[in-house]
Amino acid sequence: MLSERRLEVLRAIVQDYVGTEEPVGSKALTERHQLGVSPATVRNDMAALEDEGFIAQPHTSAGRIPTDKGYRLFVDRLAGVKPLSQAERRAIQNFLDGAVDLDDVVGRTVRLLAQLTRQVAVVQYPSLTRSTVRHVELLSLAPARVMLVLITDTGRVEQRMVDCPAPFGETALADLRARLNSAVSGHRFADVPRLVQDLPESFEAEDRGSVSTVLATLMETLVEETEERLMIGGTANLTRFGHDFPLTIRPVLEALEEQVVLLRLLGASEEPGMTVRIGHENAHEGLTSTSVVAVGYGSGDEAVAKLGVVGPTRMDYPGTMGAVRAVARYVGQILAES
Repeated sequence: MLSERRLEVLRAIVQDYVGTEEPVGSKALTERHQLGVSPATVRNDMAALEDEGFIAQPHTSAGRIPTDKGYRLFVDRLAGVKPLSQAERRAIQNFLDGAVDLDDVVGRTVRLLAQLTRQVAVVQYPSLTRSTVRHVELLSLAPARVMLVLITDTGRVEQRMVDCPAPFGETALADLRARLNSAVSGHRFADVPRLVQDLPESFEAEDRGSVSTVLATLMETLVEETEERLMIGGTANLTRFGHDFPLTIRPVLEALEEQVVLLRLLGASEEPGMTVRIGHENAHEGLTSTSVVAVGYGSGDEAVAKLGVVGPTRMDYPGTMGAVRAVARYVGQILAES
């Protein structure tokens, strides 16, 4: 266990290195921070922190910089989440309030996060597997052709064309629409098959084939759309941190192009809490020089998706965590009100 004083020295090193981009020496630490001890004591503390792997010396005669292990301890024990100012919170609300649909909400969220944190922003679309049905609309396009529109509680809209085996009259279609919504509105997607399995039997014999075809298309939609979708923005922000990536920025950019990698980075949507993965905690080889700050968002107490940022390990963790958490809270409010 590190002493409180050595924890304070580590905190000061992280703060100075993030702020100045320069390795930190003992003289600078004692001048900038009220540590209450002599430079010699600070040097001893820094030597102990280096022995335990929390800081490292990039070159001989240089100061020290935090390691992944040092940043981990800083995030776990030393970094509070920095609250946003009233002006920042108002700006978030004003920017997100103008969104017209789910795509717009996600697009605005990506741009906002990238601007606030000056990192790469990643926003996962709400997952249909954790959504509930708000409404199912059925529209007649031709005697035997129907458009099925599925609307979720998170504002997602899915459309499918259904070719029925026989003409489907307006009266029967209206009847199916009413009974379908009565059965499934407000229910989770996982429950829908059970709720509609007996529906065809309640229709006239000549309409049962068409009803079954419409229901089969609805089931396919639920299954197909379990595939996760993401939006990413602010990749150009990484060019400001070229010297933070040991060799080249290219492996980072290549990793960010892979959706599966990004989904793994954000973590499972069922974990609504804040997660911070630092450096080598990111399993993908191209991202071992980056940190990921992510949190769940949703329309109630449960997270339906994740959002977060990717940037170099030399990151303003308290500020980034505060921005990510605040944006997630506003997106959740918008979904709840939509």
